[in-house]
Amino acid sequence: MYAAPVERLITELSKLPGIGQRTAQRLAFHLLRASEQDAFALAYAIREVKERIGLCEVCFNLSEGPRCRICTDERRDASVICVVEEPADVIPIERTHEYRGVYHVLGGALSPIDGIDPEDLKIAELVARVRDSDVSEVVIATNPTTSGEATAFYIAEALRDSGSDVSVTRLASGLPMGADLEYADEVTLGKALTGRRAL
Repeated sequence: MYAAPVERLITELSKLPGIGQRTAQRLAFHLLRASEQDAFALAYAIREVKERIGLCEVCFNLSEGPRCRICTDERRDASVICVVEEPADVIPIERTHEYRGVYHVLGGALSPIDGIDPEDLKIAELVARVRDSDVSEVVIATNPTTSGEATAFYIAEALRDSGSDVSVTRLASGLPMGADLEYADEVTLGKALTGRRAL
């Protein structure tokens, strides 16, 4: 239907998450209308990120060098490790300005259906990191999904089995601020009741 380079661009754009065929077409035509400078700037940014960004050797967050900015920041509390599923999960936690510890990025969550087993995640590296350093607390901040909960439970067991006396905590879950009970589902409300605290 279109010239081969345009078809190829639409095909590649449609591989992005959340981008269907029609959106890919709109993006492709937007890029065709954009100035050459803007289009090449996008292409350069994609190439640069693939060439220069890797994983931190300590926490497996995204990094431009061997270690990420958080791991090299001496003001961070290295005795507290927050475990997240993906590098993108670090950003909302950092935005709270409430957490001053370091991170450990698993690279996903356990999902036997999808073929993601403990060996496919950075769980063994977390256990070794806790064992080999002075860590007092591991905060498990996996997503509140079935696979996230299974991953949290597995990590807690792995840390206990390692003989470490580290404190393992889980992010609180339940009702968000400003939410009405009327609109809360049973699972969320149940979590809120279980995690209730004294005032």
